[in-house]
Order: sequence, then C-alpha cells, then structure tokens
Amino acid sequence: MKIAFSGLGVMGAPMAGHLVKAGHEVTGHNRSPEKARAWAAANDARAVGSLAEVSGEVDALILCVGNDADVREVVEAALPGMRVGAVIVDHTTTSARVAREMAALAEERGVAFLDAPVSGGQAGAEAGQLSIMIGGDAEALAKVEPVLAAYAKAIRHMGPAGSGQLTKMANQIAIAGVVQGLAEAVHFAQSAGLDTDAVYEAISKGAAQSWQMDNRWKTAAAGEFDFGFAVDWMRKDLGLVLEEARANGSHLAVTALVDQFYSEVQAMGGSRWDTSSLAARLQGRKRS
Repeated sequence: MKIAFSGLGVMGAPMAGHLVKAGHEVTGHNRSPEKARAWAAANDARAVGSLAEVSGEVDALILCVGNDADVREVVEAALPGMRVGAVIVDHTTTSARVAREMAALAEERGVAFLDAPVSGGQAGAEAGQLSIMIGGDAEALAKVEPVLAAYAKAIRHMGPAGSGQLTKMANQIAIAGVVQGLAEAVHFAQSAGLDTDAVYEAISKGAAQSWQMDNRWKTAAAGEFDFGFAVDWMRKDLGLVLEEARANGSHLAVTALVDQFYSEVQAMGGSRWDTSSLAARLQGRKRS
C-alpha cells in the first residue's frame, strides 16, 4: 500500500519504520523537516516537506502528531488532494469532537477518517506491540487493518467517529488512578523503612500487580523518572478527559485530583518526567 506518514516523533518514527519493513511504500512527513529527512535516511525511504506533494498518490494517510490543532492543520492540508476511497488514520490522542469534525470533513470528499489512538507508549511503538482503539467506518478499517498490524498487537473497532478517542480517555483515567496508587505505595514503603525491592517481590505477584508496578516500581523508588510518557502529555490527555466528563456528566473525582498532582510535578520542574513521577511529589524531590 502507498502510505504517507505525518508525525515522526518518538512514537511515529518507529511506527512508520515498521510499515517500511512490512513492505509498504511509505513517504515520511514532519512539520520539522529535518526529522523527516533523518527518518527517511534511516529507513531508506522518501521524505517530503509538504503533504500536498504526495497526498494524491497515497492509499492511506497516517497521523501521529500532537493535539487537536495539529490534526486539523495536517488534515486540512492533505485532504484537498486525496483521492476518493483513501483512508486517513489518526493515531494522535485528541478530543472526540475533533475526530467527529475531521470524519465529517473527510466524508464530504469521499475519504474515510478513523480516529485510532494507541496505548503502549514509546516501548510499544518500537516493539510493534501497540494497542489501537478505533472509531469510524468499519469498511474503512478493514482496508487498513493489515497495515496497522505492522505495529499493533491488538486492534479494536469501538464504534462511530470519536469512539476511539473516548476509549483512550477511559484508558488514561485508569492509568491515572493506578499510577497515583503506585506512587503512594512506594512512598508508604519508604516511609515505613521497608526494603522497596522486597516489597515489590512480595506484592507484585498478587492482586496489586499491574503493568505500572512491573515497569515503574523500581525506578520510582530510585527517584528515576526519565522513562516513557511525559507529564506534559498526560496533562494534555487528562484535560481532554475532564472536558468530555463535563459534557457527558460523568464524575471523575480521582482523575481531577491526579491532574492537579501532575500540575505540582510540573511546578517541580518535572514537565518531561514520565508519569510515575507522581512519586517525586510525595518524596518532596526538587529538580531544576
């Protein structure tokens, strides 16, 4: 399949690389052109400075950019030249509102738009083991599902446009609560004078076990927070969650509280620390 991939950051670059390895004809694009050129050189692929150069050639446009405004910018730039029957797959975590808007805009031009946020982080992208939750037309998904399989371990159709983003919001709600619980458990163990490695071995094989515990307990206990998904991005996602909750009437007291805790981490200088840095707030650590 001929594919344009826009957004070659820590997630997008390895995802696009998996597509090249799977045998697809992939053209890379990034709003910082040097990233696109570097990706193309590393993957023996093509890069373009503008999606308009390639949008009319491709069967699919895949996005992994930053936020709602970025998605609008990329889609509105590419869509006029795209051919009828092409599919846009957006892996960005956005509002459900913008997903529905882009789906409607694409439909007017005979193009399908799938909101397809991912879970699994940078490690999942590099290993080709992401979970993808998708909203939009099922027939369009059937066209591109074999493509997405190049970097996914699970692909789930959740319903009409916006459903993928709503599912990702549920994912972030669950993570926020688990990471805060992990931070408090580490803090409690340290305050009690326990050996945190021994505590992990004692509790990680029972009901307390989670991905966060297995991957972040030891680093959080060591005060190391330079892994994975950054606090700035988590706050962006939780902002989308809380906005949607106000609209649908759901009550997310814990999520709102954890969002405020992350604002304290940012004030400590932890904007780029990973999400387990909630432990740093409890430890009272300060970094510049």
